[in-house]
Amino acid sequence: MEYGKILNVDIPVSRILLGTASEPFQSGGDATDILDAAFGLGITAIDTARNYGLAEKSVGDWMEKRRNRDKVVILSKCSHPDEHSSHRISEKDIREDFAVSSDLLRTDYIDIYLLHRDVEDVDVSVPIEVLNALHEEGKIGAFGSSNWSLSRIMEANEYAVSHGLIPFAVSSPNYSLAYQAEDMWGGSVTISGPENKDVRDRYADMHMPVVAHSPMARGFFSGRFTSADREAAATLLDEFARKGFYFEENFERLRRCEIMAAQKGCTVAQLSLAWLFSSPMNMFAAISTSSPDRMAQNIAALDIKLTPAERDYLDLVTDTL
Repeated sequence: MEYGKILNVDIPVSRILLGTASEPFQSGGDATDILDAAFGLGITAIDTARNYGLAEKSVGDWMEKRRNRDKVVILSKCSHPDEHSSHRISEKDIREDFAVSSDLLRTDYIDIYLLHRDVEDVDVSVPIEVLNALHEEGKIGAFGSSNWSLSRIMEANEYAVSHGLIPFAVSSPNYSLAYQAEDMWGGSVTISGPENKDVRDRYADMHMPVVAHSPMARGFFSGRFTSADREAAATLLDEFARKGFYFEENFERLRRCEIMAAQKGCTVAQLSLAWLFSSPMNMFAAISTSSPDRMAQNIAALDIKLTPAERDYLDLVTDTL
């Protein structure tokens, strides 16, 4: 496993975070075996959120059972739209979400706390002031945003710096080899695709930790189907993956992955992760799996290095190596 350092987080953060937007987490079930396996493989960080059902409860139950809170990095998220409102980044919303998450996680602090969605007509001063207050109260360590545009992050950070406050330290956009051609959920911000190169270059220049969500495009690069079998892809991918990634150019990316993976002696899934981690950005990725073998394979992908030319070829920037 490889680890990175995130400002105001004391524990080294594994480059791969265990994602919990899946069962048995979302129903609040016993995830002891999954979490034990991940922890045993060197995964120190868990990615969860207030709107992932009862996932925080599963994680809290495990930490209480193992008495290992001081060895685990918890990333959770607040302010996701709910059935009552799509505008949820007020102080009241953020603090109410934190209180529920804290209770379910059985902890009085969260290492990395992210705003899950943006509301662009809300002034950036609001979340910056609230998150700084939570940090001062010892309730959160690092903070930032998930699915915020880089321009809004920069606006928030400019406000923070000009007022002597802590800026956003972490961003969690959609990022994978597959281009997200359509917004999967509403408010899903992607930095994939050639047209977002300037955004990625800016992230790399800032060295801001980027925690990619859907890093294997919700199973598009899982290896469960081939680039030639569109019928299997349509059957095996869920509605969100079909909406976001079921497009011709992504099947061409998958075809090139299949060829290069065979040449390198790895799986398509591993190559897609190697592509991600070969980025010049300060890269982390949240990955959900219940299989210890698959977890180990994902970690092994960190050892596969790709050249810039190989990355460009897989991303359809060039047609030849």
